[in-house]
Amino acid sequence: MPKAFVQDRKRDYYYKKAKQEMYRSRAAYKLTEAIKRYHFIEFGDVVLDLGAAPGGWMQSARRAAGNRGFILGVDLKSIEPFPQPYVRTIICDITEPEAVQQILEMLPREADAVISDASPNISGIWEVDHACQIDLAQKALEIAFETLETSGNFFVKVFQGDMLDDFVKKTKKHFETVKVIKPQASRAKSSEMFVLALRFKGSVY
Repeated sequence: MPKAFVQDRKRDYYYKKAKQEMYRSRAAYKLTEAIKRYHFIEFGDVVLDLGAAPGGWMQSARRAAGNRGFILGVDLKSIEPFPQPYVRTIICDITEPEAVQQILEMLPREADAVISDASPNISGIWEVDHACQIDLAQKALEIAFETLETSGNFFVKVFQGDMLDDFVKKTKKHFETVKVIKPQASRAKSSEMFVLALRFKGSVY
């Protein structure tokens, strides 16, 4: 890891804040900020977190859903277990056809919110990274179609680029309200954005 990157990260306000407040990643503040503003995760909700490692978003979702909620974190990597019985994790590839069945077997009921901070391995080639990120967002959307209850919410990371508009247009067909937002906790120089889709209209078939 380049020395300059490590130094920048240590100076980063949210990196320091995450260390102080025992969050597993600074990314937790992106989700927390969005929840506070748009209220798409509420007490008692069932939340599906895709690309959840190391678990920062799970911590944020758990605080919003409380001990009456249920959080399921899904990732290719193993996630350090949580002590709460209503916070569970599975190792699963969301790009594989069997992913939906694995997830449904773990959820207590249809999800109130599907969230995804999944990222591809960054190549440094912008067109490739943008396309890979949109593809992951598309996979997350497809899983949301299968797991969300009617009127449920969807929150997913994307990268700015020429494929984003088409993804937003597709999402708008299935949700009542769709916004593209950039939380303050996102680094200013980062191209990441988040698509927030509220109130799923139900079956897409």
